This record gives sequence, structure tokens and C-alpha cells, in this order.
Amino acid sequence: MSAAEQTPEGEDVPWGEVTPEAARRLLVAAVEAFAERGYHATTTRDIAGRAGMSPAALYIHYKTKEELLHRISRIGHDKALEILRAAESGGGAASERLADAVRSFVRWHAEHHTTARVVQYELDALGPEHRAEIVELRRETDASVRRIIEQGVAAGEFDQADVAGTTVAVLSLCIDVARWFNPEGRRTPDEVGELYADLVLRMVGRR
Repeated sequence: MSAAEQTPEGEDVPWGEVTPEAARRLLVAAVEAFAERGYHATTTRDIAGRAGMSPAALYIHYKTKEELLHRISRIGHDKALEILRAAESGGGAASERLADAVRSFVRWHAEHHTTARVVQYELDALGPEHRAEIVELRRETDASVRRIIEQGVAAGEFDQADVAGTTVAVLSLCIDVARWFNPEGRRTPDEVGELYADLVLRMVGRR
């Protein structure tokens, strides 16, 4: 997840922001297991086994399987919101900022498609308190994109009467990349991002 953490050889460490190392390994294993089998079909024994640890070791770092899912979901949603807010606060016209938001958001969902599937599609497996927390982050994500579109409409850049509906459509289009993206496919994450940015500008009726 974090490109800031690297091995001595310069390779990125997945979820490098999670410490200690045992907790990171368990989280990586949980992402793989949840994406492959689904949250409910995955056991703590499955996760510990993938991490090369005993089931008892998991509970040293995470009290429950749901806590693991919450940690994954929270980090993923925080990253998604960070991407969109960076684009929203950038300089330039609304069309430029919207295109940048879509490129970056789509690229993240493609590059981290396994993680993104868990982050975006296992919401209902969270407990009530954690679910409410993530739903609020999703509202903030929606608001960030909606503000850019509203500003574009107000400035006469976009010809779109239904801003709320268009915002939902834009986010749904971007998020769904995690379902189908294949690293061995004919398009790279950057190419998909460029394609979707162009599609979204058409959706908002760029003038």
C-alpha cells in the first residue's frame, strides 16, 4: 500500500505502514484470503497459515477477524480519500482536476486490485461501529468528487444537471476497475486511468 516503505533492493513492501512486521504479514495474508475466498469463508487459521504463523499468534496483533478487515478497510479508504482530495485541491480548471482525480483513483484500483476488492466490497462484513466509520469516509469521498463537478457546472465547464447522480456514476465506474483489472491484460493501470478520465469528462458534458 505504501510506496514509502522499501527493501534494501528498492522494492516496495506491501502495507509497509503497518507495524510490527508480524502484524503486516498477517494483514497481507488476510487481504489475499478475503479476496480469494471472501470474508465469511475465511478463517483465522487460514490467515495465520498464509502468514506462516500459528493461529494463536494472530490474536496477539488482532483481537478478531473483523478487526483485521476493519484495519484493511480503514487504510484503503483513507488512501482513496487522500488521492481524491489531492486532485480536488490541485490547481487548474475543474475539468483538469476531475480528470486528475479519475486517473489517480482508477490507477490505484488497478494497481491494488486485490486490496481494492476487499476494501470496496466487504463493507457489510464489518460490525456496526466500524461500518458506520467507513460509511462516513465514503460520504467524504463522494463529497470530494461532487464538489469538483459542482464547481465545473458553476463555471460553465460542465453541462450536467444531475450532479449527485453523476457523482455516483463516476465513483462506481472507477471502483469497478478492481473487479475486472488483469495485470496481464492489454491495458496498464495508467492507460485505464487515461481512458476513464476521458469517459468521465464526456459524462459531465465538458464544454
